[in-house]
Amino acid sequence: MLHPDLKSTKSRRLPEHGLAEAVSLADALPGMQVLGAEVVRLPRVHPGMLFGTGKVADLKERMHALEIDLVLVDGPVSPVQQRNLEKEWGVKLLDRTGLILEIFADRARTREGVLQVELAALSYQRTRLVRAWTHLERQRGGFGFVGGPGETQIEADRRAIDDQVIRLKRQLDRVVKTRELHRASRRKVPFPVVALVGYTNAGKSTLFNRMTGAEVLAKDMLFATLDPTMRGITLPSGRKIIASDTVGFISDLPTQLVAAFRATLEEVLEADLILHVRDISHPESAEQAADVADILTSLGVSKAVPMLEVWNKLDLVDASQHEALAVQAANRAGVFPVSALTGEGIAVLLDAVSTVFDEEKTERVLQLGFAEGKRRAWLHAEGVVLAEVQGDEGWQMTVLWTARQEKRYRDL
Repeated sequence: MLHPDLKSTKSRRLPEHGLAEAVSLADALPGMQVLGAEVVRLPRVHPGMLFGTGKVADLKERMHALEIDLVLVDGPVSPVQQRNLEKEWGVKLLDRTGLILEIFADRARTREGVLQVELAALSYQRTRLVRAWTHLERQRGGFGFVGGPGETQIEADRRAIDDQVIRLKRQLDRVVKTRELHRASRRKVPFPVVALVGYTNAGKSTLFNRMTGAEVLAKDMLFATLDPTMRGITLPSGRKIIASDTVGFISDLPTQLVAAFRATLEEVLEADLILHVRDISHPESAEQAADVADILTSLGVSKAVPMLEVWNKLDLVDASQHEALAVQAANRAGVFPVSALTGEGIAVLLDAVSTVFDEEKTERVLQLGFAEGKRRAWLHAEGVVLAEVQGDEGWQMTVLWTARQEKRYRDL
């Protein structure tokens, strides 16, 4: 595993922590064993080989000594650089985008998730004529980047890839329309949606399981969750909500995947409340939080949507730091230290979630025509109708509702 540290590139991360994350990514792929990992300082990028000739020769000698057959580069590698390095080192090479695509392909379970990963992989493959297009004959969840039948084929069939992209986009459009119908149905259900978001491996699925009693896959592994999962919850106050567990975010997510997974992350756009789950035990928790904030902004998540910050994994924080964390959280509004694993702080968090929806209510008088029967039924289902008078052209309805309910009504 090589992590290029380019001096001219500004990053909010320490290169050593970036390398550790890359190793965790590799460990998340079945059958992958990392034999060595290092940060490679780069004064500048060498167009043909990425690294300088001296470094290339040094790495070649060490790779042959360890009998390495796959090199992972935690960063972008151009097709030309990949071809030259593979020829020079006599190994297969996978960059950050290829590795994340392999992991996503191995984990996607829903129809939409599988289609999105295939579309992203084809977009990536189309630019790399040095590698075969092998995903139709793969033997496992990946795309043949790290081995498999057809690996020695030199030319990709660009026309076949384009045809496949068109077919996948049509299938994905149908799936997305179906998801939109499901979302439209949920809008009519008088329960608010709470979305859990956060950096990958922050403990979202463990928290989701703790809150809902579900058994979603929760492992100490990057990208353990890829497909959105929703469950109903009855809070201690008696209020009912729908919780949504989402795919984890990561820094420098390949552009193909940002576009491909936008539909999945749109669950967040539908949320009435966002729980931003942070791994407070991670040395770069603040930097991870900043990456999540950037992605939420790029998705177009409204600033008007309330958000609570959940400082998870207290069980991994040294006991001497617990008090300091408690003081920090107390001095910031909407911050809740918890351990999803042990249950510490969960009751306080659930009370806070319930309180968010106990908002100030406003009285309004609405005029609905007879053709707006669905809107009238939704208002009654929400329980916001104070009075209703039927006239010649429809209904005059007096309602008492929150700003959230008014927005949902306007969106019907």
